[in-house]
Amino acid sequence: MRMEPGAQSCGMAPDRGLASAPQRPRQEPGTGTQEGAPGPGAVRARRFLLCLYLVGFLDLFGVSMVVPLLSVHVKSLGASPTVAGIVGSSYGILQLFSSTLVGCWSDVVGRRSSLLVCILCSALGYLLLGASTNVFLFTLARVPAGIFKHTLSISRALLADLVTEEERPVVLGQFNTASSMGFILGPVVGGYLAELDGGFYLTAFVCSSVFVLNAGLVWLFPWSEVKLSGPEDDLPRGRNQALWGKTESAVQRAASPQGTPVSTGPARLPWAEVLATLWGLRSLVLSALWVVFAVRLLMAVAVMLYYSNFVLALEERFGMGPRAAGYLTSCSSALGVLAGFTLGPLLRLYGHQSCRLLLHSSVLTSALLLLFASARSLDVAVACSVLLSFSTAIGRTCITDLQLTMGGARAGGSLLGMGQSVTAVGRVLAPILSGVAQEVSPCGPPGLGAALGFMAVIIMSRNRPHSGGQGGDELKSE
Repeated sequence: MRMEPGAQSCGMAPDRGLASAPQRPRQEPGTGTQEGAPGPGAVRARRFLLCLYLVGFLDLFGVSMVVPLLSVHVKSLGASPTVAGIVGSSYGILQLFSSTLVGCWSDVVGRRSSLLVCILCSALGYLLLGASTNVFLFTLARVPAGIFKHTLSISRALLADLVTEEERPVVLGQFNTASSMGFILGPVVGGYLAELDGGFYLTAFVCSSVFVLNAGLVWLFPWSEVKLSGPEDDLPRGRNQALWGKTESAVQRAASPQGTPVSTGPARLPWAEVLATLWGLRSLVLSALWVVFAVRLLMAVAVMLYYSNFVLALEERFGMGPRAAGYLTSCSSALGVLAGFTLGPLLRLYGHQSCRLLLHSSVLTSALLLLFASARSLDVAVACSVLLSFSTAIGRTCITDLQLTMGGARAGGSLLGMGQSVTAVGRVLAPILSGVAQEVSPCGPPGLGAALGFMAVIIMSRNRPHSGGQGGDELKSE
């Protein structure tokens, strides 16, 4: 089986999906046009990708208008700090349990319908948030968004369906760049609207309207002009057939011509196929993907620990005020956006070995966290903060690409959903660890983050020869 250059160096045997597909020549994203003959199909596919980038931009633009105002609003409704903390954590808990299910559901029913449902349910959640006049209604309004706010994960899975493995990291980096630009502009607009009469309610309504606009954009996508790597008609049947049964399906696949869909029995209900997919993923996670998820968890907690007391640490250690810290955060975010444009040249420099690039970016992130924790001058702390935005942006894209490479883009929704669940675990652990570390020193959280980062580096270094897609191969041969 042909292996991508980046997979060979990490000992990985890329799986073209949990439902195996025949190899095909390198193509332009989402088209049947081979490299060197772009044609109209490549232009249409590029237009589709730009539409997806706009979806990512609008998504985080709308969310970032409201999120900075949530803690202030819930306190204005009479909630105590403890109640406000519990209400705030409810969103993360819902995301923890819903990420994998919604991602798997997108593999079963198709990207278009799942993306539309998630966007519209998120719009409903933010509309209810704007109508909340007490703590109970505020908490209730967080439920739809907590369950269905997985639009970015489904969009990334759709991108993975559209492009080849070699193009995927660059496209994902560009998508993250577009989304981050929305996160930079959103708080500015939200802060302006919040100063008007009924500012929070107006901001929530505008956020809901942005999501409705996003749903309309997805509905008007030129879906018929692109060719997905999954089933062309995007029907539920056939997307995860390699996860159903063992002996019978293996015999049927062996007897069927290459590329011919295999029927494994009567059609199942969507919820039944979701459960079958999750059950089939267990061996893949235990055999191969545990390394990726362990690294994702450790690096996520490490970065969250750094941000948990960022403003407070700068104030206590260097006397920097909140306004100056805000300017520094904006500057760092802008550099994180630029990281998406440098990902392509970096991957070419690394020979498209995303595993190796992830290892080096993790080493850089851990070293910068350690340097920030031990910095004695403001200049060193500022330099570390700016460079951290670059290294973490590169690492996020590489870890996402590795999940899809080792698990297969055909089950991209399930894999990305699991990744979001792992990150949600980090959101639960990080505040607890940060509180304990701050009892020791203001430098405690980033110092602990550096230790966790180096632990992730050790895991990657020791398990690179064994982190191949054995799990995917087992699933393909079942």
